[in-house]
Amino acid sequence: MDDDPEYCKGLMAAGPGSKDIFVQLVISFALGISAFVAFCILRPRWKTLYAARRRHSDPQIALPALPDSFLGWIPALYRVTEEQVLASAGLDAFVFLSFFKMSLRLFATMFFFAVVVLWPIHRTFDAGDTKTPGKAPLHSSLSSFGDVLVDSEPKDERWSYLWAYLVFTWFFSFLTIYFMNSETIKVIKIRQDYLGTQSTITDRTFRLTGIPQDIRSEDKIKEFVENLEIGHVRSVTLCRNWAEVDGLMAQRLVILRKLEEAWSAYLAQQPAGASRTDGQLREEADDVAQDNQNGDEESQENGRLLGDGLRNITERQRPKVRLRFGFLRLHNRKIDALNYYEEKLRRLDEKIRDARVKEYAPTDTAFVTMDSIAACQMAIQATVDPRPGQLLSKPAPAPSDVIWKNTYASRYKRRIQSWAVTIFITLLSMIWFFPVIGLAALLSICTIKRLAPSFGDALEEHEITRAFVQTGLPTLVVSLLNVLVPYLYDYLSNIQGMMSQGDVELSAISKNFFFIFFNIFVVYAVSGSAALADFWTIIRDGLSDTQTIARKIAGSIQNLNNFYLNFIMLQGFGLFPFKLLQFGSISLYAIYRMGAKTPRDFAELVQPSLFNYGFYLPTALLIFILCLVYSILPGAQIVLLLGLCYFGLGYFVYKYQLLYSMDQPQHATGGAWPIICGRIIVGLVSFQVIMIAFLVLQTAFEKAACIAPLLVLTFWYYFYFRRRYTPLTKFIALRSINRASDPGVEGNPSRDLNQAQQQTRLTRRMSTIDEDREKGMRFVNPNLVVPLEQPWVYQDPPPLLYESSIHFDSGSIRGNYDSPASGGRNNGNGFGSVSSSFSLGDTHVWRDNGDDNA
Repeated sequence: MDDDPEYCKGLMAAGPGSKDIFVQLVISFALGISAFVAFCILRPRWKTLYAARRRHSDPQIALPALPDSFLGWIPALYRVTEEQVLASAGLDAFVFLSFFKMSLRLFATMFFFAVVVLWPIHRTFDAGDTKTPGKAPLHSSLSSFGDVLVDSEPKDERWSYLWAYLVFTWFFSFLTIYFMNSETIKVIKIRQDYLGTQSTITDRTFRLTGIPQDIRSEDKIKEFVENLEIGHVRSVTLCRNWAEVDGLMAQRLVILRKLEEAWSAYLAQQPAGASRTDGQLREEADDVAQDNQNGDEESQENGRLLGDGLRNITERQRPKVRLRFGFLRLHNRKIDALNYYEEKLRRLDEKIRDARVKEYAPTDTAFVTMDSIAACQMAIQATVDPRPGQLLSKPAPAPSDVIWKNTYASRYKRRIQSWAVTIFITLLSMIWFFPVIGLAALLSICTIKRLAPSFGDALEEHEITRAFVQTGLPTLVVSLLNVLVPYLYDYLSNIQGMMSQGDVELSAISKNFFFIFFNIFVVYAVSGSAALADFWTIIRDGLSDTQTIARKIAGSIQNLNNFYLNFIMLQGFGLFPFKLLQFGSISLYAIYRMGAKTPRDFAELVQPSLFNYGFYLPTALLIFILCLVYSILPGAQIVLLLGLCYFGLGYFVYKYQLLYSMDQPQHATGGAWPIICGRIIVGLVSFQVIMIAFLVLQTAFEKAACIAPLLVLTFWYYFYFRRRYTPLTKFIALRSINRASDPGVEGNPSRDLNQAQQQTRLTRRMSTIDEDREKGMRFVNPNLVVPLEQPWVYQDPPPLLYESSIHFDSGSIRGNYDSPASGGRNNGNGFGSVSSSFSLGDTHVWRDNGDDNA
């Protein structure tokens, strides 16, 4: 509109001012300090929440206990070594934390040069600012670039500092590549040593896909692999169409929970004149269950439902369930809920037992376990069959990581699912910028004045309130989108048909990064956070005049400097302490606690929260790119300082969560590192393109042309990296395999076995977390062998009833555990028991004996 003030025209319409940085800093510190103080107070009181993972870990893992003092846990956490991180959290956590440590070293170096060299240059040659050089306040450099647009004919004396931009673009690019290359070599070395000195079933197993029809049997696959003369086959698991048994087990879980709810409602009543306590009732129920375990199979089926032993213990009003039947289910009647669900469970158990011994149609996928790690790696890294798409060997995920329902889905179905989800996510990510830009424009002071003039005038009169509306709200909205949208992308990744949870996790990282990079960086950079109509105008003008798009990108990047500063401050100072506090878990606990009815529901509350790399890593990568992009422009020292604070706080917060309070069931063996390096390359290219646009805007064409070869070198390095380093992040090199720990090889004849074992003990004095987690596991669908659970009625979980082994063509397979005595939680399958407790303060759900939770 023509009557709009000047600051409401062009790219500055929605850009926050330098005054807003102080407001955002105060808000971020207020949020962060309050959450941090609350965490330090609650941490020693709620150990089952803030030390949940250590309580569930193997006691042999040498993870030190943190002191209960207010700040004493910080130096103790700092002293936890990388070896302890590897031993207690695994390779994925080590790689994740290595990225933060590398970022700290890189940006500390950049910050030194930004303060010593670039800041004096910006103060001396103040990019067109009319103020006397050296007397401008610190934050003036953040907004001084807007004055450059007035003069497109720079004078040589005043604009000679642009050579520094060219030099530091090359220098910072090579510095980034150097740090990334050094950290990659370190990660590869530790990964190879870590995987080479352990012995798990995953390391000796490969996944064979594209199996022809004529060899789809365990014996033929075993004969085929052994004919390759790479080693002996220990076992073969041919995936079959287990949809029937998987569906029955899913139905059984639903009925089991309904039966437990009915028992909880029944036992919650207080009968008048009851002569026995619940403890006595439980003892009688346990005696009945024990007698049934010693009886025949028929008595087990009846006793495990707790029907015979509990029906007539005392007089209580039994719960009812309403059944609908007849035409259009118009008729209904109420029947006894306990008898109904017990009978349904008994019938389902019979169907499951029959389904487990059926012969199912084989698929084109099998898991082949070799007698040695070296034989497995040779099979994985070799081309097995000359026909395209036939007999492809790939690394196998961990047994607990396999998504078994996708193993018997056809290859074409999985491919269609993958492409459909990919296309949908791409379109969705492009559509997101409509609400992002529209909301950013709606929250600008200019748009508010057009929609509500009186409210806009009031905001202009109160500078602090205006700064909060113009800066705090857009940053908060973007941060909320950054928190909520990954849940949608995580769900879409889970329905994409991938074979393992590790692959799903890596896919979620890529998808979420694409969302935040495209919507929070690219769209904002092109549009300058202007209105949506301006976005299309910028695109249309850019197609007709390349200098227009360069001017818009360079100008909007600098105008958004304050917005991104506020974003980094909120993410670092404001939200990291809330992640440490696990504010979401605490808030949801009250809701879940009110909805919990059965002992199983209460036991699920005790589980540590899951650490999802796809939720946290993309934001860190975006902030890495933002620090890189602004590392030379005016105000670089502030951006890099905030980046240092972000990665320093993030390292401590995530280190605490990964080691003490959160679980990470995925098993990707450090597979996120190639993704991290690929996104760093994307950041380097963005940094170089923006610097070219900046120099083109100043008509410094010769300097911009000198950056073009750097782009070519960066692309070359990307392909060089993929060819030279990426294979070592996926496979185990044969020379890295420690023969002394390889169960399929008796030793190297040219090497003393005792000396080799001694060196192995010096390298790794305890079993790895993968060895502990996979001890006794086998590659078999858990629904074929998992014990059918009894209803969990009382506080203690019921004993598991182990049935006869399931026999396949390749021999007897016990399941995921070697013996019935092996306890613990069944990973990720929903079957198992938990005996630990969860507490918020002094109110326990269930308390372990001897647990000090003060």
